[in-house]
Amino acid sequence: MFKKMIDAFKVKDIRHRLGFVLLCLVIIRIGSQIPVPGVNSSYFESWFKQNAGDAFNFFDAFTGGSFSSMSILALSITPYITASIIVELLTIAIPALEEMQRDGEDGRKKLVAITRYLTVGLSLFESVAMAVGFGNQGLIPNMNFAKAFTVVVCLTAGSCYLMWVGEQMTEKGVGNGISMVLVINILSRVPQDLTSLYETFVSGKTVARAALAILIIAVILIAMVVMVVVLDGAQRHIPVQYSRKTAGSRMIGGQSTHIPLKINTAGVIPVIFASSIMSFPGIIATFMGKSNVGGWAGTVLGILSESNWFDRTRPVYTIGVAIYIVLVIFFAYFYTSITFNPLEVADNMKKQGGFIPGIRPGKPTVDYLTQILNYIIFIGAVGLTIVAVIPFVFNGLFGASVSFGGTSIIIIVGVLLETVKQIESMMVVRNYKGFLSE
Repeated sequence: MFKKMIDAFKVKDIRHRLGFVLLCLVIIRIGSQIPVPGVNSSYFESWFKQNAGDAFNFFDAFTGGSFSSMSILALSITPYITASIIVELLTIAIPALEEMQRDGEDGRKKLVAITRYLTVGLSLFESVAMAVGFGNQGLIPNMNFAKAFTVVVCLTAGSCYLMWVGEQMTEKGVGNGISMVLVINILSRVPQDLTSLYETFVSGKTVARAALAILIIAVILIAMVVMVVVLDGAQRHIPVQYSRKTAGSRMIGGQSTHIPLKINTAGVIPVIFASSIMSFPGIIATFMGKSNVGGWAGTVLGILSESNWFDRTRPVYTIGVAIYIVLVIFFAYFYTSITFNPLEVADNMKKQGGFIPGIRPGKPTVDYLTQILNYIIFIGAVGLTIVAVIPFVFNGLFGASVSFGGTSIIIIVGVLLETVKQIESMMVVRNYKGFLSE
């Protein structure tokens, strides 16, 4: 792979595209250090550490620490990701959007425009909620309408700017620009997490214990990366045979192909959905100033809080892991059901004269595809769950406070693999052009 990357840098067009992406990522990280006017960033960061617990940790990890420091990019790219998911889900429920999805390039442009408008709306809503929620708690000094308006405008503009930069990277760079923004934010927290691991397991320990701790951490990280790579590339090939047809005096068709079904059909979406739902009650309680409530409400918030899982002093809170696993598996099935329709695939095969060997066309084909799909979805969901839960076990049993969890690894590895594949495709196209021009 390293040789391919070196060869890619030798190509002028690819080198310029990679340079453009690198420049955009540097600009994003610079913007993440610019505080919102009228906000005491140091006070907000201190409040975040004392009161937020892990309610905002999931969100803060995706913003690269911009949220805890209350920079102008505090909302990051999450409103755009949420808007994209909402639009994709609505295409199943609203016939007009479903028709746009089938209209080719024109329909895609309309859906992109709708996603952009929805992103602005979500950014505005989140900015207002943050300005009002934090302002009422005295986190914005001398809160008034002018300061609230400034905060809302800065946060909304920052999120929209990241959306524009991400689209520019997709168009003029390499890979998916929105995913790149997410990856650079996650990677920016890695040094801090490594420092935390060093202070917890290595600093002050004997050489033998420190070496053993480093070895265990390295093995766990490597094992998780390998599992993510396997999940990303694993596929189940469904063989398809096409009947031979007579066209004039010639016989056409008769070729064999396959339907590739990815084991991890839903990607990282189930983990993101599950984590978001689990952290949502804690975020609402924090906004309302009731994050330290007692009684049954406090127990529920403790169960939903990832930082309390696998804590040996409070084992009841580990019930939340079971809820989390159920949510991950549920969303894996739910998201796949709206992105892959066995009935539609079977109908298209039947219209084109295709069939699965040993399976009759029509309903038997639908049932067969559904059965295979349910089987591989479960395998993929279990793999995702293992990768996502391992960091919780590590944090709960050993007290390692890190934001670099399984979700982050899944996103980073997935985006890097897709980017490398795109670079390889560009290299193949270049080689073909060179061959044809000779």
